[in-house]
Parts: sequence; C-alpha cells; structure tokens
Amino acid sequence: MTTLIFATNNQNKVKEIRAVLQNGFEIITLKEAGIDIDIPEPHDTLSANATEKSTVIHRLTGKNCFSEDTGLEVAALNGEPGVRSARYAGEDNNFQHNVLKLLANMENTEDRSAQFRTVISLILDDKEYQFEGICKGHITRHQQGAGGFGYDPVFIPEGSDRTFAEMTMEEKNIFSHRKKATAQLIQFLNAQYGKDKS
Repeated sequence: MTTLIFATNNQNKVKEIRAVLQNGFEIITLKEAGIDIDIPEPHDTLSANATEKSTVIHRLTGKNCFSEDTGLEVAALNGEPGVRSARYAGEDNNFQHNVLKLLANMENTEDRSAQFRTVISLILDDKEYQFEGICKGHITRHQQGAGGFGYDPVFIPEGSDRTFAEMTMEEKNIFSHRKKATAQLIQFLNAQYGKDKS
C-alpha cells in the first residue's frame, strides 16, 4: 500500500480524490496525519499555490504528499475568479457569497463560457511533479441543484445539460477537472511503482 498525504482540509476534495483512486493507494488527510494548519495560498497562479501547499507539508513531515489548487476561470471576466475562487467574495470563504457575486458580475453577460482547472503538485522522493485537468463548460443564470460544493450549482460541463450540483459523484467524475488531473497522477504513480491499473 502506497501512502500519500493529501495537503488539504477540504473533505469534499478528499472524497472526490478517493472516489477515483485505484487499489494500492491510501490517502491520508492533514487531520489524519496530525497536522492542524491552514496552508497559505499567496501566489497568483494555481500552479504556484499547489507547489506552496505540497512543499509546506513535505517540509513538515518529510513524507510523500500531494496538493491541488483549483480555480473557476470565466472568459467574460478575464479569467476571474481564477486563483481567488475560494475567496472571491472575501476571506470568509463562503461559497454561497462567491456564487452570488459571480452571478451578479455576469448578469448582463451573453458569453457564459468558463472552465474549471485543477493543478496537482506531487512531491515524491523529494522531487516535484505537476498534473493538470481542465473541464470546459458554461455558467448558468441561476443556481440549479443541491449537491456538490463551491460553484457546482452554476456550472454545466460541455456534453451535459445539468450542473455539477445536479449530478451524483459518479456522474460528475465523467467530466471532472479534478478526476482528469488525478488520473494523470495515478497513471504516473502506477508507472513509478509498477502497479497494474486493473
């Protein structure tokens, strides 16, 4: 069993990652690793923030770990909220406020195209590797669905007519940016450890 610390306190993200992991890998959350800190995200790119988080945990523990940073990038808003997706409406990290601000900023906008982008930073045997997943779609005019988290109630992925919040976890994973990045991570780990994906 290969154990990796996932550098997050977001249980929704942990759930999504665990849902797509192959056998042979065990994910340990920060809490399970006995780490009780909020890791800063001071940078202006998802890639740099992902590196910051994995580096902090690796420095603290010396163990193999990975982190991710995800942003919603809206074309008509020049890529906003982007790296500030979790803090778009302020530092209180209330996603309902974030969603309402997004909808207000796009009230008279015809171009609703957007994408979710996830960057994973893996530190394995003291080396960093990065993986990226993108899910293109568009922003709705009203919130739809009660599932998921974050901007899920206002994002419909390409190829669907439902928001992420109207989907089960399994349905969301068909499109998910996080699953795409995680699939690359797992493929890399399988190659490193010689595991059979079946």
